[in-house]
Amino acid sequence: METTLPATEVHPILGCVAELSAALTRVASSAPVFMSTAEKRAAVSALATTESRLQELRLRVLAAADTDEIGRDAGASSTAAYVARTTRQTRETVSSDVRLATALDERFEQTRAAMAVGALNTAQARAIVGCVDKLSDEVGAEGRLAAERHLVEQAQQFDAHALRRLGRRLFEVIDPDRADEEEGKALEREEARARATAMFSMRANGDGTSSGCFKLPDLHAAILRKALQTLTAPRRLGEGRLDETGRKLPYPRLLGQGLMELLEHLPVESLPAPGGSPVTVVVTVDLQALRTPLGAASLDDGTRISASEARRLACSAGIIPLVLGGDSKPLDIGRERRLFSRYQRIALATRYGGCCAEDCDRPPSWCEIDHHQAWEEGGRTDLENGRPYCAHHHRLKHDSGYAKTSLPSGQVRFRRRQ
Repeated sequence: METTLPATEVHPILGCVAELSAALTRVASSAPVFMSTAEKRAAVSALATTESRLQELRLRVLAAADTDEIGRDAGASSTAAYVARTTRQTRETVSSDVRLATALDERFEQTRAAMAVGALNTAQARAIVGCVDKLSDEVGAEGRLAAERHLVEQAQQFDAHALRRLGRRLFEVIDPDRADEEEGKALEREEARARATAMFSMRANGDGTSSGCFKLPDLHAAILRKALQTLTAPRRLGEGRLDETGRKLPYPRLLGQGLMELLEHLPVESLPAPGGSPVTVVVTVDLQALRTPLGAASLDDGTRISASEARRLACSAGIIPLVLGGDSKPLDIGRERRLFSRYQRIALATRYGGCCAEDCDRPPSWCEIDHHQAWEEGGRTDLENGRPYCAHHHRLKHDSGYAKTSLPSGQVRFRRRQ
């Protein structure tokens, strides 16, 4: 007697995946260009809703996979590591997805359910989870549920960015009487974190450009954005908003143009002057090169620019002469004044390019000007007797434990006395 084994049943989720794959295969060669405008509008909306529902299913499976530690048999250090390797994604991306999947599975049922019917997308879900998780512990479980419900409702009208802004006033939903007080506390904490983590870095690319990245508190980012938008406004720039071919400049490039103009017109007179040294970019260029715009020039930090660029700066911002005599600003004041003048400081910063101590790379803006021969010992307040020192080497100059040797280059060598 033969026994017929029952066919292995396919899990509904795998069956759904197979059906989706078959459906996508059927439309793989369909050209949307032949759709009517109304059909394209309908398809864009329907696909977005379907994508949200599919993302919810993926996250639901991912949460269960993490609970089951699916990467354990393969020796993976985590579910994220295993999924990243097998799906060719970055570990950072998958780790973020696992955190979201776990949150939806364990604490955000309302958000997950809304995703499951396509009522909100993944970015909105991340925003809701992030906002509710920032609430203080005193809110309690009921308060968190009310806050989540409110944001899920708002997600029908607002995108993820707007939801994050609304999330800052979640306390109005939980306890309207204390909303302003709690928002103020939350903002203070956020601002403190933002100031503590603010950063700016920049590197030269070696091709005449420099690249960098920054992180600023929202306040300062808003100030910068407003300044750049003002400098690049259509009424102000006119044709300047177009590239060489007559097309509109991409927005990032347009803001880059605004940033260049902002930097070239900084009100240096109102900026701090560490050690009395002005925050001024000084261009050193041969007079003939300045007149003919042929050749090269250098900034006081050693950066090289073309003579034509130096000429443009001379027309728009002016260049301070660095020579003695003639009609230039007086640089040699002598004994009448103890402190070096602004123009003497500029000249010395340009001459030395920074701290005069041997092998020191501190820039001019970090230096203080001191007399090589002490003023009280008869030293003159002139260019020959002036030396720029960074704060560290300025202290060593007056430290009797160090011997100082003047080098032919004008630099100073420091050696600890035996």
